[in-house]
Amino acid sequence: MDLRDKRELYNGFGDTLAKAVEFVVTPMLFGFGGHLLDGWLGTGAVFTALLAVFALAGTSVRMYYGYEAAMKAHEADSPWAGTSRARAAGPRP
Repeated sequence: MDLRDKRELYNGFGDTLAKAVEFVVTPMLFGFGGHLLDGWLGTGAVFTALLAVFALAGTSVRMYYGYEAAMKAHEADSPWAGTSRARAAGPRP
């Protein structure tokens, strides 16, 4: 295995771990903030659940659009990118 291949593999592992931590820690922090807010206002677990779900939804949307952008960039750099554009445009007159 080439050194560049190993570096790309390790970068993939690191990016995946960072996304996993972001996917878990962000809703936890928002939930903790909601818990503090619930304690201060005397409500049940309303803000805890609301802020945790809000953060989970926001993180999910962010990851989805990040994935879409990465795949579009990957497709644009692929060897078949030129042929798909030519087919989509149709035959030239």
